[in-house]
Amino acid sequence: MEKKLLITSALPYVNNVPHLGNIIGCVLPGDVYSRYSKMMGRDALYICGADEYGTCTEVKAREEGVTPRKICDKYIEIHKQIYDWFQIGFDYWGRTSAADPRNDSEWNHTQISQEIFRQLAENDYLIEQEMDQLYCNELETFVSDRFVQGTCPKCGYEKAKGDQCDGCGELLNAVDIINPVYKLNNDFSLEIRQTTHLFLDLPKLEPRLREWFERAKVHWDKNTIGITQAWLDKGLQPRCITRDLKWGTPVPNTEKYGDKFRGKVMYNWFDAPIGYPSITSNFTKDWKDWWMNPDGVEYAQFYGTDNVAFHTIIFPASLLGTNDSWTLVNRISAVNYLTYQGGKFSKSENVGVFGDGAIDSGIPSDIWRYYLLLQRPEGKTTEFSWYDLQAKVNGELNDNIGNLANRILSFTHKRFNKQIPELKGELTEEDQSFIKEFNETVQEYHNLMTNIKLKDGLYSVLKLGHLANKYMVVVAPWKVWKVDQDRCGDILHILCHVLGIISNLLSPFMPTTSERINEMLGFRYDPQTLQTGVYQGSELQKPTILFSKIDDDAIASLQERFG
Repeated sequence: MEKKLLITSALPYVNNVPHLGNIIGCVLPGDVYSRYSKMMGRDALYICGADEYGTCTEVKAREEGVTPRKICDKYIEIHKQIYDWFQIGFDYWGRTSAADPRNDSEWNHTQISQEIFRQLAENDYLIEQEMDQLYCNELETFVSDRFVQGTCPKCGYEKAKGDQCDGCGELLNAVDIINPVYKLNNDFSLEIRQTTHLFLDLPKLEPRLREWFERAKVHWDKNTIGITQAWLDKGLQPRCITRDLKWGTPVPNTEKYGDKFRGKVMYNWFDAPIGYPSITSNFTKDWKDWWMNPDGVEYAQFYGTDNVAFHTIIFPASLLGTNDSWTLVNRISAVNYLTYQGGKFSKSENVGVFGDGAIDSGIPSDIWRYYLLLQRPEGKTTEFSWYDLQAKVNGELNDNIGNLANRILSFTHKRFNKQIPELKGELTEEDQSFIKEFNETVQEYHNLMTNIKLKDGLYSVLKLGHLANKYMVVVAPWKVWKVDQDRCGDILHILCHVLGIISNLLSPFMPTTSERINEMLGFRYDPQTLQTGVYQGSELQKPTILFSKIDDDAIASLQERFG
């Protein structure tokens, strides 16, 4: 019996508007994989939600003069509207924060996070240590590592974040940053103060983590394996999992430490991944059938490479340390960065396309999905370019799939009384050769999609369009019609079935386009290979143009508008 499939995307942090790089980095590929898996009949569950705790939200709330929860309420709605418009089909979209985390002890995320924390303490996987931390006098609080910026002590990169260097990938402690500044206001002063925290004893968990890694990495991408292996090769160090903040999951009382850490909260990167099971628990009371069922569930994760260590080291180590039978990740697809015309997306500087801008751009969400998936930064950083978008939409999409659908549907609708003709003759050598190559490419598509090679999967659909266009040119039904209408009907019968399969395989990427093709055909094609004679006599709807070409003036206007 095939295992159930659990899918999660990195929980978006909701104190801003997501840009195209955020969308293609996690939620969109998770949606494509979920749609494909369900299309193939798998019992799949796609879970995501908002990551809401931490200093980022506290600071944003202070800037806007509201409570942290109000900030979360505002931005979670913005995110949800954007994901809905992009047709991201979460089975459940949830959140991690409680309205009042200090008092809402019944909140599922609080309960599950605190239970994992207690188990780690009871199983002796937590260490109490004093540590130096950066304190901001103007804010009257310790500063989150992510809001510290300066020179990396390892490689000299001048814009290293307090917890990780984007230059060399090294995880850092903020107090080790050279010439640290508060990222949001360089005039604010930072000083080192001492505080006591609890650390996850990664060295003690390392043998168990290594054993699990060797088994689990079979279906991970090369990026993820390389980053995780590098961490293990250097030897793991204890990782602080508590913070001196107000907005977060409260550190619970434990038998070992009592209430010594009352007033502190869990490090956001410790309890944010616990949001996956806690959000699932808000969706179904049977959440443990997914999260404590490693023999019956296959688990796939989607995120950017900057999230790898938290998902392949800290999160699984935390779950292993409970000694419970948690479902741990089997498949991982981590991507690099999408740049905006060679630079970074910046909302403050009005550079790049953010979700709200995509909605207002006049470009349909299916077109955005198509282009972003072709540019998905699998294995290396890729670039968003307006002129590249224009070329890929006008060429590969419109001149290939759009042209194919219009030619097949228009000709059949006109010559065969709005009906898909029956197959009356024997398949010719040309037909059989085409069908063989077509079906081989379909199988190639399934192999790619199963292994989460989504960009290549989409290219294989475009290849099917090229094969069908080439076949149509070779057999020339418009010429055959004049001399042999039965043979012409056989050709159009084959081509209508071809279009049905292309629509089916395109549906995870471009669901609205697929629906439109199916409506015009009068059926949805379920078989996974080209089988003639399955559908015939279906009434065709009057064909309409699938895609509009994007002209130079429109591209120039969009480029000026978005920087």
